[in-house]
Amino acid sequence: MNIQVRTDNHIEGSAELNSYVESNLSEHFARFKNAITRIEVHLSDENANKTGGNDKRCLLEARIANRQPIVVSHNSDTIHQAIELASDKLLRSLDNMVGKLTDHTSPKDLLVETAT
Repeated sequence: MNIQVRTDNHIEGSAELNSYVESNLSEHFARFKNAITRIEVHLSDENANKTGGNDKRCLLEARIANRQPIVVSHNSDTIHQAIELASDKLLRSLDNMVGKLTDHTSPKDLLVETAT
């Protein structure tokens, strides 16, 4: 799983931030590591240098082998909070996708008729 971090010109992209993002996402998506080919992380400050709440945005785009990409985003007061909550959303979306792909057996298919 390849993780690419991109920031806008109002978020300072540092090695510490990249390390935090990579460790967080690797931990969150460990069980999907064979299915996800790449996660693109886009971090931005939506109102630049102005003060205000919920202005840090994290957009996550997960590329899954042989599937359409899944994109989620979250706005929060801090960049770390935005990353955490966006990764939770992406995890729920991946679980939902896997649930739809799984072949569910109906309970009535489990009933065995006895011959009389």
